[in-house]
Amino acid sequence: MVAINDFKFDADGYLVDPNTWTPELAQAIAEREGVTLTDRHWVVINYARAEYKAKGEAPTLRNITKNTDVDTKELYSLFPGGPGKKAAMVAGLHKPTGCI
Repeated sequence: MVAINDFKFDADGYLVDPNTWTPELAQAIAEREGVTLTDRHWVVINYARAEYKAKGEAPTLRNITKNTDVDTKELYSLFPGGPGKKAAMVAGLHKPTGCI
């Protein structure tokens, strides 16, 4: 089990260095946020990490739904309370631009 306290997070709870992220850390962050990860969550997390690696920023909700088989309704169900922000957080990315 990963000790979440061994990692640095900003004031909003986002991982300071996305390069320190691991799948085990994702599990710990998800638990902290009240989310139980399933295979469907991993579709979003893996896509978000790939987009971040390619473009240097977290993908928008539109990009996630357009480029995965996860629709908007399911995305909100998977990551309640703000799917863009919460998916980025669990994926170990910085807070998405445009998220207040």
